[in-house]
Amino acid sequence: MALSASSPSSSFLRGSFSSHELKAPWIHSVRLLDQRSVPRDSYCRKFIVKPISAEQKRSDSVVPLAATLVAPEVEDRIETEDYEKLAKEMEQASPLEIMDKALEKFGNDIAIAFSGAEDVALIEYAKLTGRPFRVFSLDTGRLNPETYQFFDTIEKHYGIQIEYMFPDAVEVQALVRSKGLFSFYEDGHQECCRVRKVRPLRRALKGLRAWITGQRKDQSPGTRAEIPVVQVDPSFEGMDGGVGSLTKWNPVANVEGRDIWNFLRAMNVPVNSLHSQGYISIGCEPCTRSVLPGQHEREGRWWWEDSKAKECGLHKGNIKQEEVAQLNGNGNGAEPTNESATVTDIFNSQNLVTLSRSGIENLARLENRREPWLVVLYAPWCRFCQAMEESYVELAEKLAGSGVKVGKFRADGEQKAYAKQELQLGSFPTILFFPRHVASPIKYPSENRDVDSLMAFINALQ
Repeated sequence: MALSASSPSSSFLRGSFSSHELKAPWIHSVRLLDQRSVPRDSYCRKFIVKPISAEQKRSDSVVPLAATLVAPEVEDRIETEDYEKLAKEMEQASPLEIMDKALEKFGNDIAIAFSGAEDVALIEYAKLTGRPFRVFSLDTGRLNPETYQFFDTIEKHYGIQIEYMFPDAVEVQALVRSKGLFSFYEDGHQECCRVRKVRPLRRALKGLRAWITGQRKDQSPGTRAEIPVVQVDPSFEGMDGGVGSLTKWNPVANVEGRDIWNFLRAMNVPVNSLHSQGYISIGCEPCTRSVLPGQHEREGRWWWEDSKAKECGLHKGNIKQEEVAQLNGNGNGAEPTNESATVTDIFNSQNLVTLSRSGIENLARLENRREPWLVVLYAPWCRFCQAMEESYVELAEKLAGSGVKVGKFRADGEQKAYAKQELQLGSFPTILFFPRHVASPIKYPSENRDVDSLMAFINALQ
């Protein structure tokens, strides 16, 4: 992402915005909140953190303030805060109210984390409060050219300086020399993200008492569905050090993606030109691609990996404790047995054959099949599998009586290792076609999983 200071579904995004010079008209129905002095509160969640002295100086690790506007200094108050209680109280609050509360409480000790995507809405909300604010971003060195251009556009549009954080050159050099430029395609993205994103973020946050993110509950399957509007950061430390020393604000947690875009349009906010090319979630260039209509926005990130825990480590606290080892690269990728056992199954239709382990093994072993088969390897908890359920069931209905069998094989949990080794499983869902007279199954190569595309795939191979 990159710190600054100052004084808003894939298919409908295409072609909706021009790239750089959009200027936001002032909307007179929006009344700016009155500017007021900004107390810097001490805080805690279930425990008390000692108050911070107003005279305390930051250490050398603190990110320098690039602001031209500085929040007024006021006498610190000794106060504690229960952020779980505050999150419940503000659950129905608007993003503007949440942003105003965050900036009021922390003044110059809070900053907006900006990735160069639709989280530009955070900067617009901050501007509308009328309060000074800071913005930072992580420059990994591997962002798209369009994102760098967008950073420049935003700085000029809002009259701010983004405070960029960079990875340690020695660490990057060691990683690239030992494993190459694209090792993440082979052994996962966590190591590269840890060097290029997580550690620079950790340095940035050590200079703050709170930060503001653009996380939304609808963004990522399995990881962001329960994020509160404010919380004690479960993964990182602030300038005072120790657990509970950093507060994390998520003003748009309860806002859906389409409403973010409605806000951006209404306020005529500049947007990254990649959005008009089908990109929704935007990260580093090698690890981000556009998504197709009907695909989930996070499906364009690290697409070669399993879909459940698509986090780079910046929001590792969203991952359930039993999944943290996998995120850190220490786990074997197996899904928790309790989740696999209790989740509701999908692809339920009388026209679909449910294959057991022995059933899929027999099908794969046959060299001459009586009829061709189309089989989806799936996990019922996978949001991307859930998204294609309707089209796959409809396809099975169309193929009923055609001579092509349609089946499903649940390939998570204990079956995952077998599916990876023998059935070409890369990520969920994986779709295989078993021809009548060819022993090896053929993997469906496209991310477009609508009925017409799947039918074209089948017709080409019969």
